[in-house]
Amino acid sequence: MTIDQGTERAWTGHAPGSSDYLRLLAALFCAGVATFAQLYSPQAVLPLISADLGIGAAQAALTISASTVGLAVGVIPWSSIADRIGRVRAISLSVTGATAVGLLVPFAPTFELLLAGRFVEGLAVGGVPAIAVAYLTEEVHRGHAARAAGTFVAGTTIGGLLGRLVASPVAEAAGWRAGVFTVAALCGLAAISFVRLAPRSRGFTPSRQENPEGGLAHRLAVNLRTPRQLILFAQAFLLMGGFVALYNFLGFRLTGPPFLLAPSVVSLVFVAYLAGTWASTRAGREASRFGRRPVLLVSIAVMATGVAITLSDNLFVVLAGLVVATAGFFGAHSIASGWAGHAAPAGRAQASSLYNLFYYGGSSVIGWFGGVAFDGWGWTAVAVTVLVLAAVAAAAAAFLRD
Repeated sequence: MTIDQGTERAWTGHAPGSSDYLRLLAALFCAGVATFAQLYSPQAVLPLISADLGIGAAQAALTISASTVGLAVGVIPWSSIADRIGRVRAISLSVTGATAVGLLVPFAPTFELLLAGRFVEGLAVGGVPAIAVAYLTEEVHRGHAARAAGTFVAGTTIGGLLGRLVASPVAEAAGWRAGVFTVAALCGLAAISFVRLAPRSRGFTPSRQENPEGGLAHRLAVNLRTPRQLILFAQAFLLMGGFVALYNFLGFRLTGPPFLLAPSVVSLVFVAYLAGTWASTRAGREASRFGRRPVLLVSIAVMATGVAITLSDNLFVVLAGLVVATAGFFGAHSIASGWAGHAAPAGRAQASSLYNLFYYGGSSVIGWFGGVAFDGWGWTAVAVTVLVLAAVAAAAAAFLRD
């Protein structure tokens, strides 16, 4: 073993407050923005897509599901790529490649090509959620990993908010295609920022040089055989699926009676994402004080309470419920995602990828199914679906141990 190799093995992570620690968090914040702004920008203009293409709510929602299916398919291959070429290089390839595709996708001439392009865009962007938590876990001082993961999740909320807030007013003025394209252009700036800011990996050993944990299949299998990991993966599927259904179809409800709001006004409801930005960082701090399981369970309860409140026919009450539900979801997500990487029995990158596979699998399946419920029985059916999913997630989470 060389002295340099020994130094790398003794690496304990960037200390909070150091310049590299701040650069790492800023870089991943930018990656989160670049990823989630383009991934969910069509969500703000689903009613416009539906009207323009002459399709129903469930079909319009496929523009979201197509990209999240692509992401779910891509996370495990991206984790393998990152094990070979490094975390920073893999994330850089992911965000720049996805942005290039995202600039072309809005101009697809048919609905089928639009869905195909969104699938490829999701496949490309999958490298960020697949790798980010592993990168944090390896590079940040162990005692501060939960807080750092919360900061990354906060970046994803800002990205989700930015994509929706920009897409809708541009779409109302120039069409939904122009709105989605504008968001992709902004994602290009965020991708460049990641490339310039990200410090080199110091806690990473390429798998081609040394692979003490076995092959990819072994690392995946070990995680899938571990009960705690399976419960955390279930949180991802159930809670994310319900959350995406909530946001996918709330716009349809608010543009219809009794609210009849303009699409640009409806886009302002996504400001509720700021509650997620706050909750994700706060949940990380509270987990350090009280433990992960209590914070996870409280967050799920908060999410369910908010969803129940949205059943009101009062606009301001509905919006308050959305804020509460958003805070609860992102609190739960920041805990579960960080926990899955931290507790991985083998292959942190693969554990994070499996979490994201279930996370975006839930987004794709339940995000679409919510449209079937909405088209058939209205908003009440969507809310009840999300409440049932939250109850199942809480029951599973009760068996977790810190």
